[in-house]
Amino acid sequence: MSDTRDEPPALARSWLWPVTWVWWTVDGLATLGQYHFMQATAGRPTAWEHALLTSMASAWLWVPLTLAIVWLTERSPLGRERLAGRLIVHVAGALFVVSVRAGAVWLLDPWIGWYGSLPPFRVVLLQSLLNNFMLYWMIVGVAHAGLYARRERRRATEAAQLSAQLAEAQLAALKAQLHPHFLFNALGSISELVHLDPDGADRMLVKLSALLRRALDVASTQEVTLAEELSFLQPYLEIEQVRFADRLTVRWDIDPQARAALVPHLALQPLLENAIVHGIAPRAGGGTVGVAARVVGERLVLAVRDDGVGSAARVRAGVGVGLTNTRARLERLYGAAHRFSVGDVAGGGVEVALELPLRRSVGGAP
Repeated sequence: MSDTRDEPPALARSWLWPVTWVWWTVDGLATLGQYHFMQATAGRPTAWEHALLTSMASAWLWVPLTLAIVWLTERSPLGRERLAGRLIVHVAGALFVVSVRAGAVWLLDPWIGWYGSLPPFRVVLLQSLLNNFMLYWMIVGVAHAGLYARRERRRATEAAQLSAQLAEAQLAALKAQLHPHFLFNALGSISELVHLDPDGADRMLVKLSALLRRALDVASTQEVTLAEELSFLQPYLEIEQVRFADRLTVRWDIDPQARAALVPHLALQPLLENAIVHGIAPRAGGGTVGVAARVVGERLVLAVRDDGVGSAARVRAGVGVGLTNTRARLERLYGAAHRFSVGDVAGGGVEVALELPLRRSVGGAP
């Protein structure tokens, strides 16, 4: 059984006092009717006032005892560990409660009137044993049920927190993989240009520096607005356009309503990189990449389309970690609430489409 020493003790939980009082008040009222009816049936009718006094006094005596039993149960719960010792503790507790009840009845009977003629204390003690010993164990059982329920809720909360922390760690790891993946590809492109076009290589280094600076600014952010994501893409596309010169054309089709929507940071960059590296680069004449975004109801639809080689050729060449990581990030961020599809375009090329729940940044357009 897990430890609960960080939980407040029974006597410190303020809600337990009124709940216990209400419970025993209801029990006393139920006993009142039963007692009055039994006395009348036996030919010993009892005034309602006297029946109420004796029933409620007996019930309310259980309030502090119940709280003490709950406290003792939480201190010494019955389980596999040290069972014999804890059984002894509770047997002693039960006998203590029996004795306290007997002593209270013995002392208060002249004012309450449970007995018509007060018998010797040993008789009251025996009667208390018969009436209260098993009731003690019933309260212990209820206290265990509450104890197990609270511990199960705490386990569920801790499990949910651990799951969320694990998901965040996985997202961070996936995102961290994208930065070096892009960086290596960009440096490879610069390396190709160093001897062929030194000025172009220099411009690429400047753009790469600006891109990495922006990446560091939002290094710990999982979601940014689409406007921020598109702004982040600009230096990357400028780097690629230096590399491909007039072989690469980029077309934008962005719904203004979509610009305030939240998207996973670095979600579009690997899709563009996949389109350029695996779709456009293999074609001698280059091609066009289109980026589209629109709002459809409560969904954000994004698409990256190219007119390069089809998906069959890309599968044979391999598509790297970009698409794989993007799929994994979307799954962890949105679960079943997102759609990710890759398909050939009529006339040649591939379209990668994302459909995400529409969420806007604070202060975004309604």
